[in-house]
Amino acid sequence: MKIAVTGTPGVGKTSACALVSSLRVVHVNDLVDELGVVSGYDRKRRTKEVDAKKLAKAVAKMDGDAIFEGHFSHMLGVDSAIVLRCSPKILDKRLRKKRWPEKKIRENIEAEAVDVILVETLENVDTVCEIDTTRKTPKQVARAIERIVAGESEKYPVGNVDWSQEVLSWF
Repeated sequence: MKIAVTGTPGVGKTSACALVSSLRVVHVNDLVDELGVVSGYDRKRRTKEVDAKKLAKAVAKMDGDAIFEGHFSHMLGVDSAIVLRCSPKILDKRLRKKRWPEKKIRENIEAEAVDVILVETLENVDTVCEIDTTRKTPKQVARAIERIVAGESEKYPVGNVDWSQEVLSWF
């Protein structure tokens, strides 16, 4: 089984997956470099552009069960996905702590507020769960991931995270 752990940058994917021990964890950013599937560079956004089709083909050929950690891992033909979510207000603080540029912070906060990764995931993966990481430690998030992997997905249904009240307070 191939499982994506995905979400907006800053929600805690890498930190939580570092503590998961039930499955091999593949960091998608590392895989992109290893396989040489960078198709360009977006100078304005300061990010690599990835040939997702080539990457998905490579993932399909990989043997064994694994968790694919990364903000576009849900685009790689996985069997199921876990979308990590974080309050936009807290996400703002996390990204500022990482010293991200203002424009990139705003782009990611807005993406989280309107469920961009969740919607993309639902369009690409049949089985999807959601975990709110806002008030959880990486260890707690890792345990939740482990529970989902073990079959307790009903505890983390899509729709259990809703930022609408927070977003409405912006106006």
